[in-house]
Amino acid sequence: MTDATGEPTAAASAAVGTPLLSDRNVPGRRRRRRPTRAPGEKQWSALIFLAPALILLAAVLLYPLVYSVIRSLFSDNSAGGFGSFVGLDNYGHIFSNSSTLRAVRNNVIWVVVVPTVVTFVGLVFAVLSERIRWATALKTVLFMPMAISFLASGITFDLIYADQPSRGLANAVTVGIHDTFAPSSPYPGVHPRDTSVLIGSAHAGYTTKASKPVTPGSVALLPMTGMDLQSPPGSAKQATAPPAGPGVRGVVWNDFRLGGGGTIGSVDPRELGLGGAKVEALQGGKVVATTKADSNGSFAFPDLTSGQYQLRLPASDFAAAYGGLSWLGPNLIVPAMMLAYLWIYAGFAMVLLAAGMSAIPRDALEAARIDGATEWQVFRRVTVPLLAPVLLVVFVTLVINVLKVFDIVFVLEQAAGANAKYGDVLAVSLYDAFGNLHYGLASAIGVLLVLLVIPAMASNIRRFRREQA
Repeated sequence: MTDATGEPTAAASAAVGTPLLSDRNVPGRRRRRRPTRAPGEKQWSALIFLAPALILLAAVLLYPLVYSVIRSLFSDNSAGGFGSFVGLDNYGHIFSNSSTLRAVRNNVIWVVVVPTVVTFVGLVFAVLSERIRWATALKTVLFMPMAISFLASGITFDLIYADQPSRGLANAVTVGIHDTFAPSSPYPGVHPRDTSVLIGSAHAGYTTKASKPVTPGSVALLPMTGMDLQSPPGSAKQATAPPAGPGVRGVVWNDFRLGGGGTIGSVDPRELGLGGAKVEALQGGKVVATTKADSNGSFAFPDLTSGQYQLRLPASDFAAAYGGLSWLGPNLIVPAMMLAYLWIYAGFAMVLLAAGMSAIPRDALEAARIDGATEWQVFRRVTVPLLAPVLLVVFVTLVINVLKVFDIVFVLEQAAGANAKYGDVLAVSLYDAFGNLHYGLASAIGVLLVLLVIPAMASNIRRFRREQA
């Protein structure tokens, strides 16, 4: 049966099972499907089985979060309990107090630098692991730090960064490189026996008094002290005063010997000369001649046959030996902590990226090489674009981890002493505030960390859903 337009009537449609025009799929209209359930499945039974997990989740996650939000809006009384309602003052304190603001700044540096560097280093290791014979051994060695606790890693790097009282590995390498290109002074810490002959300082050098000029034909005695007589320099021999002769002559020596004795100001047996020490002759404040002392400490300026002179022992003879860098000092503590984090997480990034690279179709790589692409072009235009989803997952995961980094920072701060404050991050500031019964500030920092982590987590969840669609 049809109507005047030729369309089937409702009765006819019902009779033959044909859907009405209004029930058909038309552009712009989506039909809602009822969720299908297995036979015997009921919604209330699913809730019963999910209830324990939901209760545990609410107790462990939801309740602390809600409580922290509420607690962050109140001040603290003397016992750390709820004080008066202060609104957002605790949040304002984070950005107005110098210590917590420094922690915020350090967190920003961590987020900007560390995920990028760790991802890049992990990518380099992943590429190398595909091109060497012992790839499995390399991956095992690089991933091994992940099996070590952050506490043990922090103690390890504490020993590496040590500069007092013993020298750690980092400074041993630094000093070795420095001394290769700029040898240390031969007599660090050596200084004049008194001010009767030489005056000055280790930074400016030591000069004979202008009131006691040195003239040709005389022998200048330059007594020093402070040499390490237990292990003296190999160039130091028994001091000997040179005989009088033409020009300006003299001897520079350590006017002290093991066991004491001898006459102050004169060269005695078993007193060592400062062999190799540089000596300058000054006239009118200008250097007119330079020489070096022999192994017995004697020196001579045979060309200085007239006039009056002053003698100077320059600072380069006595400057303190280079002791390396203060790795946990105010300027390097944050990069030093980042380096420790890189050592731990580079293997983590490498393993994930290596797994992603193994899934890349080899046909695409070979096709690019056949077309004449160089290895760099294959890497940049084929490997990296196909690896982009894995790179993003690794990067976002590291961002989340860096935002709440605590262990490695806290352990290394214990070794930094008074410089610990320069390495603070938000998680450590939260711990300190909680330990000092500043629960309102600690709750505000915790809420801030949650707010900072949420965008990164949402990005990961959105990507996972997109990949499953």
